[in-house]
Order: sequence, then C-alpha cells, then structure tokens
Amino acid sequence: MANVTVIGAQWGDEGKGKIVDWLASRADAVVRFQGGHNAGHTLVVGDKTYKLSLLPSGIVTGTLSIVGNGVVLDPWHLKAEVEKLEGQGVEINPDNFAIADNCPLILPIHRDLDGLRETAAGSGKIGTTGRGIGPAYEDKVGRRAIRVCDLAHLDHLEPQLDRLCAHHDALRAGFDQPPIDRERLLAELREIAPFVLQFAQPVWKRLKKVRKAGAKILFEGAQGVLLDIDHGTYPFVTSSNTVSGAAAAGSGLGPNATGFVLGIVKAYTTRVGSGPFPTELEDEVGKGIGERGHEFGTVTGRQRRVGWFDAVLVRQTCAISGVTGIALTKIDVLDGLDEVKVCTGYRLHGKIMDYFPSHAADQAAVEPIYETMPGWKESTAGARSYADLPANAVKYIQRVQELIETPVALVSTSPQREDTILMRDPFMD
Repeated sequence: MANVTVIGAQWGDEGKGKIVDWLASRADAVVRFQGGHNAGHTLVVGDKTYKLSLLPSGIVTGTLSIVGNGVVLDPWHLKAEVEKLEGQGVEINPDNFAIADNCPLILPIHRDLDGLRETAAGSGKIGTTGRGIGPAYEDKVGRRAIRVCDLAHLDHLEPQLDRLCAHHDALRAGFDQPPIDRERLLAELREIAPFVLQFAQPVWKRLKKVRKAGAKILFEGAQGVLLDIDHGTYPFVTSSNTVSGAAAAGSGLGPNATGFVLGIVKAYTTRVGSGPFPTELEDEVGKGIGERGHEFGTVTGRQRRVGWFDAVLVRQTCAISGVTGIALTKIDVLDGLDEVKVCTGYRLHGKIMDYFPSHAADQAAVEPIYETMPGWKESTAGARSYADLPANAVKYIQRVQELIETPVALVSTSPQREDTILMRDPFMD
C-alpha cells in the first residue's frame, strides 16, 4: 500500500481538512511537514467541529500525529490548541503525538516583527497572518533560530541569544522599539519547555520505524502550491515550500516515501489577502458563491476572494508538485447556477499564454480566457456516487480533468467525511 502526500493545489483553503481527516482515519501516521499555525483546517466529524491550525488532522482520530522539522512551532499556541482539543474530548499524549526536536521555534519577537513590518509596509503589504511565521523561517536560514531541542539546554543558550539579539535588536531599533528583554524571553521559554519537551524526539527515527513496519503514512501539507515561496505568486506567498517535494525534507524521510500525491482542488477558486487573482469575481455571482461556500479563513476570519475555476493555474501546480490525482471539493457550492465558467488560458498584452508568468506585473495584467458551460439546478450535496450527480456536474468534472491534465481521484460533496465519491483510492496505488 502507498503512502499519500496531500497538498493544496490552489491558494490554500481548498478543503484539505475534510480530505485529510478522511484519509487519516485509514492511515497509521499523519505528518505535518511545513508551515506553522498560519494553516487552518476545519474538520467536521458527526456533530462535532474541530478547528486546527498546527496539530496534524490525524490527532482527532487518535492516529499517530507528527509535527516534522519543516514546521516552525509556536510553543504557546501549541499548548493552547492541545488544551482546546482536550476540552473537546480528544486525547493527546506522547503515544499519539510527537514533535521533531530540530523544529525551529516561533518566539514573541517574531510576532512583534511580523506586525511592525506589515504596518510599515503601506501599499507593499503582503497580507500575512501576523503570527511570526516569516521571521521565524528567516532566523532558521540565518542560523540563529532557537529550536525545540534547545529547550532542554536553556542554561547554555547564551551564544544563540547573542546571534539572535544582534539581528533583532538592530531591526527593532529601526522601528523605534526597545531591545529584546533576554531575561524575560528565557523565563517564558523555561515556563513552556516542560510541556513541549514531553513530545519532542528525533521523529525521523520514529517514522523510519513506522515505515519499516509497513504502516501507511499520510503527509499533510498546509496552505497551497500558489503560496509556495519558490513557485507561488511571489511576493504574495508564504515562507515555506508547500509543494509535495517538501514532504521529504520536512519530515526526515527520503523522497521515495511520499507516495501518491493528492492535490486538493476547489471546484472554483479562492484566495485570502493580497496578490494577483485572474478569475476573481467582484459581482453578485462571486458574492453568492462566497456566501454558499462559507468562504471565511479558519485562522484569520477574513473573507476570502472568490473567482471561477482557473485550469491554467491548477494544471501548473499539478505539474510542479507531481500530482498523481486530485480531490475536487465543494462542487455543491456551484449548484443552482445557470452557467459556470472555466479559465482555459490568458491574454497578456495581446499574446495568448498557457501558463502563469513569474513576474508580479505580468501576473496582475493577465486577462482570463473563459470557456462557458451550462450549470445544473439539481443538488449535488451529499452525493456519494457518480450516478447521484446531475449530468452537467459530471460534464464539468470531466472537463476540469481534461484541462488540468490530471485525473480526478475523488469528489467531495459536503463537509461531512462520508460524503465523498471515490474513483481511485490513494492508499491502494
């Protein structure tokens, strides 16, 4: 049986939570491999709703859940999220939850810097979540990060604090802020350390053991490929690699472990925050889709921008991330429309393009070329087989599949785990 890697193939918010939850119930281990608590997964299981932003989705089902080294970890948020889930009856202990001991930490100074920069950026705002993700990744590659393993050696932290403060104090001075209070930071780390360290271990070793036993591993991506630091709509991106290839580096397993790559794709397009969006709808149709789809960010609560399905973008993200098959979500949100549109190409300064250009000015200037298809009045909500879908909905799914040059592995027709049409089982490939 194959391992499965799940990634968002648009700008995030594609409905990964429900799909990962459905897969996690059949996996033996679930691994988060990048991002931080800027992710947002909403899981609906029966009459209970769980909102996760850091913990892997498998934790709700009691599946072994691992935070890999590619994640940046806010220890205080971790504690709050664990306590909230425990309050909902979820059991979390070192038997079913582990954190890579080489995970970099998000510190209060990272959150401070994130907010100061965004406030000062004016028209150059990127639209970050303000949670310190970017600055924490900067410190990681700048070789001045404090990591989970350092929490067990706080009495020997001075050299790292010297490097950290030399960098941050200069930045803080530029924003007219006082230097880092080292004693306060150390006191806060000493207080949180015991909670984090109970879960800390070399997870690459544990995963090697799990894999050797023939267990099924699910690699859970956060955000989406269009927010990838290399391949996304730069600079309006996140600070990590969100493509499937990051699963190897961010977990400590080799690239041959990632298995079936499942790209989660919404039946239309949304994004949160600033940046280019060729198919954006700013009319009543877009407003209606957003309302029916409850398009508000799990983490930020911000209203998402809404647009028609962009086959050019998804074809590109599937190619870049080596997607084996897609999970098409929220098809039911398009129910009742007289017609639906799909972007099949772009026009840029009179030239036809079949890909999304890299330069921000070109990205902002492209005009979508649409193919219009008849909509369907019948409901797709809760459908569990192709036979339950209206003919025009089936035609829409088939056309999407053709345009993105990637097969549809499953279709999600509601937030409920059971409302899923399976064409190809990722774990059986």
